[in-house]
Amino acid sequence: MDQSWTALLQNRLRSQGYEHRVVNASISGDTTEGGAARISAALENFSPELVILELGGNDGLRGIPPETMKGNLQNIIEASRATGASVIMLGIRIPTNYGQRYTTAFEAVYRDLAEQLQVPWIEFFMEGVALDEELMQADGIHPNAKAQPILLDSAWPVVSKALSDRLKD
Repeated sequence: MDQSWTALLQNRLRSQGYEHRVVNASISGDTTEGGAARISAALENFSPELVILELGGNDGLRGIPPETMKGNLQNIIEASRATGASVIMLGIRIPTNYGQRYTTAFEAVYRDLAEQLQVPWIEFFMEGVALDEELMQADGIHPNAKAQPILLDSAWPVVSKALSDRLKD
C-alpha cells in the first residue's frame, strides 16, 4: 500500500468531499531540469487544476547553480499557468555542504519566485521532519513512512486554500 504523502493527500481529499484525483508525476532523484523537461507532457496527459511543485532538493545536493534552478522552476510555473492550472510550491532547505552563500542563494529561489510570480508556498516543506532521525530513512535525506502524515499536514493548509480559491473563481 502506498504510504506517500501524496497518497495520503488523495485520501484526505476524498474524505473531505473533493473529487480531485492526485497524480504523483515525480521521479525519485529528479532535478528541476528533469521536471522542466517533463512538464509539458504531464500537463497534456493529466490536465491538472493544481500543480504542487516540490522540486529542487536534488539540485541543491548536486550543487546546481540556484539561478539555473530558479529558471527551471519558473518555466514549470509558467507552463502550468498557461494551461489554467494553479500552482503552489513546497520549499526545501539543504545542508550547508556547499557553504552558507550557496545555501542562502538556494533557499532564496523559492521566496523570490513566490514573490515575483505570486505563487503560494511553504518555506520548508520538511519542517519537523528533516532533523528527526526517527522520521528519516537511513540516508538521512529522505523521509520515511512515519514522516508522510507530517508532510501532508505541512502541505495541507496551502493545498486546501488553493483548492478553495479555485472553487471561488
